[in-house]
Amino acid sequence: MPPALALLLTVAFVFYLFRRDLGQRPNVTAALWLPFIWMVLIGTRSPTQWLQSLNFPISIGTADEGNPLDALIYFTLIVAGVCVLNQRQIDFGEVIRNNGWLILFLVYCFIAIFWSDFLLSSCKRWIKVLGHPVMVLVLFTEPDFDEAVARLIKRSAYVMVPFSILTIKYYPEIGRAFLEWGDAINRGVASGKNSLGGFLMVFGLFFLWHFLRTWRAPHDIMRRNELRLILLFALMIGYLMRKAHSATSFICFVLGAALMLLVGQRWVNRKLIGTYVIVAVIAFIAADAAFGVLDLIVNVTGHESTFIGRRQLWGELLALHTNPVFGVGFESFWLGPWVSQLAAHRGFTPNEAHNGYLETYLNLGLIGLLLLLALLIATFRKVRASLLTNLQWGRLQFGVLVAVIFNNWTEAKFRGLSLLWFVFYIIAMDYPRVEYESSDEHEATSDLHEESELAYASDRIPHRGLDHSIG
Repeated sequence: MPPALALLLTVAFVFYLFRRDLGQRPNVTAALWLPFIWMVLIGTRSPTQWLQSLNFPISIGTADEGNPLDALIYFTLIVAGVCVLNQRQIDFGEVIRNNGWLILFLVYCFIAIFWSDFLLSSCKRWIKVLGHPVMVLVLFTEPDFDEAVARLIKRSAYVMVPFSILTIKYYPEIGRAFLEWGDAINRGVASGKNSLGGFLMVFGLFFLWHFLRTWRAPHDIMRRNELRLILLFALMIGYLMRKAHSATSFICFVLGAALMLLVGQRWVNRKLIGTYVIVAVIAFIAADAAFGVLDLIVNVTGHESTFIGRRQLWGELLALHTNPVFGVGFESFWLGPWVSQLAAHRGFTPNEAHNGYLETYLNLGLIGLLLLLALLIATFRKVRASLLTNLQWGRLQFGVLVAVIFNNWTEAKFRGLSLLWFVFYIIAMDYPRVEYESSDEHEATSDLHEESELAYASDRIPHRGLDHSIG
């Protein structure tokens, strides 16, 4: 098929998906396009990277200075989000009360700017990170938070998945690349194969969850069409996951998906989910010590050399003389003199620790690492509460949280404009939800909601939003 024809068909397909989405008249506002643009940009490439990929004569900029165009676009989105929140009269006191550990972590990150050797660059990066909570609060202040999250992820998948297939198959100058040591990779619309694997992991967990709730809806044409859509995206995501060859993302997807299915079983006591997690962690550590389970998994996935290289990098990073208590400053490590030292005996220049926890330690020290762990524990407690009160939303939170936690063992995603970092904010933050039906919601959707509520009533579990909306 000629590339131009493939592009035309892809654009037509995406146009159909959005027309279908908007035709369902979802209970969301136009402000949802702000998080959508934010998610697509951070999940794919920066504006200047896209312009350069399309052969526009533009410079991406240096690692410490960045690019003014990128900064302007991200800052404009953040300001627009703040304006929406101001118009909606958000209670920032409530935000602080409900997200204490997250706020404390962000405040410490801000303080850590002042001992960075690259104060201006560090400050710019911190401002960009503020876009994550701003966009999540836009979601929380939508008429229906649960539907807003579902529409956000679906709309992002409508763009990122089909165009990744298109670029890999028909536009290899965009969808493929060569690493510094010569290996060819498939990256689609993402910046690299691991970034591609990361958003496929998120979309895979979402469409699995979407299938579980759609399957239980009343048997009608809307349900049938939605199941067909889910099947189509499952096939596309599976194809891309194979092309990405990102073992970490695939393993984390399998783990998150298994736990999503497990917590929905009636014989699982969700009140003891914390105990289950502790026992599972202890069992894995014991099995790895006795039988080398982790090495076995690495060998099965065919990533022995990659994992060995990362272990070597971790050892070298821990041996560097950084400040163990406070770190080198917020997101400053890879701007410093250590980079040339690490690249001296390699054929490439590393730009991350390939471990989110080690990355946090290098930049923020033990204090920052402990605050991150406290934030993860606080998020798990919120997820546990959701599993007891809103199973459908809780199981998605649980699957994504576990996947993100384990993904950061070999990837550094607790930083900057990472898609997984943004998704973590979605499941970690909390704000009182004011839910109501929009006045123009068509009768067919309303009837479907009512029938689906009756279907879920047999669970005897309180539920809202995501429990009864399959649009």
